[in-house]
Formats: sequence, C-alpha cells, structure tokens
Amino acid sequence: MNKAAMLGIFFRSLTIQISFNFRTMQGLGFAFSMLPVMFARKDSEHREKEVFLLRHLQMFNTNPYLVSAVVGSVVRIEEDGDGVREAEDLKKALMGPYAAIGDSFFWGALCLFSSAGAVLVAVSGSFYAPLVFLLLFSPAQVMVRVGGFIHGICSGRGGFNYIRSLDLPREAARLRYGALFILSIVVAALAVSFAGHGRLFPQHVGFIIYSAIFLISFVGARREISSEKILYGIAVMCMVFSI
Repeated sequence: MNKAAMLGIFFRSLTIQISFNFRTMQGLGFAFSMLPVMFARKDSEHREKEVFLLRHLQMFNTNPYLVSAVVGSVVRIEEDGDGVREAEDLKKALMGPYAAIGDSFFWGALCLFSSAGAVLVAVSGSFYAPLVFLLLFSPAQVMVRVGGFIHGICSGRGGFNYIRSLDLPREAARLRYGALFILSIVVAALAVSFAGHGRLFPQHVGFIIYSAIFLISFVGARREISSEKILYGIAVMCMVFSI
C-alpha cells in the first residue's frame, strides 16, 4: 500500500471509540480502520472481502491510545500474507496487556498529573488551566499513537517492542508522585492565601503547617509509600483544617 493508504488507516484508528458497543466493543472500529487494506486488494473476490471483514469484526478491546500499535502490526501481517491465524492471535495476545498498561499510564497517572498541573494554574487565577491540561496530556498520547503505528507497520509481530521500550509502568509511577507534589503545592498555596485573610491560622503558622504537608508527601514518596495512601492522607488533613 502507498503512504496515503497508510495515513488513512492511522487516522481511522483514531476514531475507534466512536463505534464502541457492548457486543464487539472496539471491533467495529477496528474493522473500519482495516478497510483500506481490503480496498487495496482489487483482485480479491467478494467472498474473500466478506471473510476479511468478518475476521476483523470480532470482539476487540484495549486502551484507545495503544490501539494504533495493534492496528499497525496487523496491517503488516495482512500485507505479508502470513495468514488469518497470525492476525487473530496477535490481536488476542496484545489487547489484554495493552489495556492494563495503557489504562494505568494514561488514566491512572498521566491524566492525574495533567489535572494537577491544570489545578495549580487555575488556583493562581489564570484562565489557561484547560490549555495547560491539553499541553501536558496530548503530546504523550500522540507520540505513543504515532510511534506505535509506525513500529507496527515496520516490524509486524515485533511492533510490541516499541511499547515495551517506553516502560510505561515505570513512567506511570513517576507521574503519580509528580501529581502528589503538585497537589501538595496547591494545598500549601491555598492555605497561605487563606491565612493571609485570617481564615485559618496566622500567616506564618499556616505557612509552616502546609509546608510540612509538602515535606511529608516527599518523605512518603521516598519511603515508597503508595501514592494512593499519600493522596488520601492529604485529603484528610485538608478536611480537618477546613473545619
């Protein structure tokens, strides 16, 4: 296939969630992404095209930001003519691990980090908070989508090596702790602001208390206390001080 067809497949893969349903989940969107491959087979018979579509209309579900990597690998397998079983086995083998890795990184870490950064900007009184969220969240998911698709097209079954090289679980842990530090700064900034208006403590006392919250969060992270426990601890302290 030419570059235009490849671009068409990639852009189609970006819309895979639009046709999400409870029967095949992302299956319909996956088949839609693969249509250019079928159209490229001009000499194939009607029955062969029907079998091709039915094969890719099967149930499929993974993280939407990693689906392009699967699409790229499957396209390469289809183009190489490695057989029906190869493409089906690859989809089944990758969709589970990619769902777990992608959900943990994008929803459980990157989204949290981006939201914390946006909240910090919003607290400062700026209207650019939504833009900050997009600038923190979008580059990573675009990089993973494009890189995964390109490596899938080039390597076929070996396309998973690109996702593995990113080590997303390690990066997810870093982002979670980064989000905790940002939220600690937000709490301290709000407390000092309230203290200046006489709502909580005298200004110097409020500064000391909420600086301590930040330091406790840092020490907890260094001692490998889970980010969830640190986050809930910060929430409890904030509720106590707000009474």
